[in-house]
Amino acid sequence: MADVSHTRGASSAHPGASDTRGDIGAHPDVPEMRARYARVLGGRDVALLDGPIFLAGLFIALSPFILHFTTSQPGLVIHNVIMGIAIAGLALVFSATPTRTYGFSWALVFLGAWMVAAPWVVGSSPDRGVFLSNVIPGALTAVLGLICAGAALMAARKRTRVERTSRMNKPVQT
Repeated sequence: MADVSHTRGASSAHPGASDTRGDIGAHPDVPEMRARYARVLGGRDVALLDGPIFLAGLFIALSPFILHFTTSQPGLVIHNVIMGIAIAGLALVFSATPTRTYGFSWALVFLGAWMVAAPWVVGSSPDRGVFLSNVIPGALTAVLGLICAGAALMAARKRTRVERTSRMNKPVQT
């Protein structure tokens, strides 16, 4: 009967056999593969913030119906639904394609700041519930957007540094 064990390397059945899978550290494409992984994974620094940003956008969109200010602030209702969908949509896009879209994180800062000011600009004499339902998620969106934008800036600098280093290490072809 044949030896069907899944162990590799020298064994008593095959004393001269060696493992064909080894360390790829000596492979000539290792620096390029490391640079590619750094580019691909570089935007995932703040992936955990996509969920809270999405939830803040969802709350902003649903807050007029949860807190029942649909009759007292009709202009703010439409505004909050549109802004909430926009913020939640940005969070989904950031989650789906982080390396391409984290440069747009600054948009969250401006959208969050606008949500803080919206009760007075769009609405008229907001009460406490309207005020808190716009200011808290708006400030949270702005702060999380600022963190995402800072991380995107640092990742871009790191990516530039890695690309510059990989270009310097390439052999010159004549």
